[in-house]
Amino acid sequence: MLYKFKSRATADVIMLESNGRQVLEIVGKTPGASGIITVQQIPAAIEALEAAVADDDARRKASHEDESQDGEQDSAAAGARDAVSLRQRAAPMIDMLRRSAAENSDVTW
Repeated sequence: MLYKFKSRATADVIMLESNGRQVLEIVGKTPGASGIITVQQIPAAIEALEAAVADDDARRKASHEDESQDGEQDSAAAGARDAVSLRQRAAPMIDMLRRSAAENSDVTW
């Protein structure tokens, strides 16, 4: 399944199910076939996503520093470091939310 987020303010944002579910859980929405983030809920959603991105960045940085200190780089750690970060996955959604707030438009899926 794909999540297709829509707003009158922007083009659609399409995410794979696991990524869309993660974003919805972060913003406090129940993942499902359809839903809405109202204009009133958008500021809290942006704040929640940005906080989750900051936490993920800090966790990745700490993991990378631990690897550097140990001098070991196994393939699993290297793979995790090369994986797509939450920052990259959430950026289109954060942009959609900001533009939607500016144009007083809800986000639906």
